[in-house]
Amino acid sequence: MTSTRPTTGAKINVSDRPARERVLDAYIDLLLDSGERAATLEAVAERAEVSKGGLLYHFASKSDLERGLLERLDALMDEDVHSLEGTALETVENFLRTSNNAGTPLDRALLATVRLAQGSEAAQQALHDVNQRWLTLLRNTVHDEDLARTILLISDGIYYGSALSQVPAAQQLAPTQRDMESAIVVVRQLMQATEG
Repeated sequence: MTSTRPTTGAKINVSDRPARERVLDAYIDLLLDSGERAATLEAVAERAEVSKGGLLYHFASKSDLERGLLERLDALMDEDVHSLEGTALETVENFLRTSNNAGTPLDRALLATVRLAQGSEAAQQALHDVNQRWLTLLRNTVHDEDLARTILLISDGIYYGSALSQVPAAQQLAPTQRDMESAIVVVRQLMQATEG
């Protein structure tokens, strides 16, 4: 689930969120829409509809913005891992089904972190940590290293396929509900085979 997924670039309504969150939302928008170079403090302040002084109150530098993004990613991962907990089958099914969720706050934070990772060791480490957290969840759920890695790879494929739904010319390649159900059936069979 750590492969990059295109996003629609949908913006969050800035007026409904506290200034700090609006600044992070704007930073993510700019990273996704235009890349790291375009995400200047001035551009972030303008997109967030705050003064530059208001931005600097929360984030004194671009490094602080990056740190804020990585903290948000970590918090979203906490929520994601917690939301997946259940029986072994429920956890795996939820994990696979949520692999198809493009445009969510977690997805957007992941994609923005991927953009930063091109020149940031901290962002690279954060992406590694995301992958390891999902792998650990799966490993602790299915109690089989190879099966956990296989489920993660299937999830990556679903995630990549869902990205195609954002590209008009490739929408027919995106996973369908039937594809998702078929993948879950196959994973159930793999889980049963490793139990016996």
